[in-house]
Amino acid sequence: MREFHTIPPLYNENSKILILGSFPSVKSRETEFFYGHPQNRFWKVMAALFREKIPESTEEKKSLLLSHGVALWDAVYSCDIVGSSDSSIKNVIPNDILFILSKTSVSKIFLNGKTAEKYYKKYIEKDVDIKAVCLPSTSPANASVSLDELIKKWSVIIN
Repeated sequence: MREFHTIPPLYNENSKILILGSFPSVKSRETEFFYGHPQNRFWKVMAALFREKIPESTEEKKSLLLSHGVALWDAVYSCDIVGSSDSSIKNVIPNDILFILSKTSVSKIFLNGKTAEKYYKKYIEKDVDIKAVCLPSTSPANASVSLDELIKKWSVIIN
């Protein structure tokens, strides 16, 4: 089924890091904010890295990232997708991240998982002068990587 990204990017003029996912899950599309599935470990990882409590509301999530210079969006604007399955993504139209880069001090881009990396490299990287770093997906589908391992690998964003 054809889906469109309806969640606006999160950033402000103080953003120095951009994290890109692939495309919002069904749960994220329902909650109208990133990483809305309760089993996704993204918010636990961010809270651990920044030594903050795990945010619960959308406002707390926005505040956590923006107060630490982190912008958030996805690589894919529109695609055919079955449910939340990244492996089913076809007929991609990428998001244009250049406007975020023009309004921020973003100098580092991190990709949340291999699907985000695939679409970043295929569609976005050629227009952006920043080599992105792929990190293990925080998705519940990536259950082979423990929360502790995720936190350790994701710590590169604060160094």
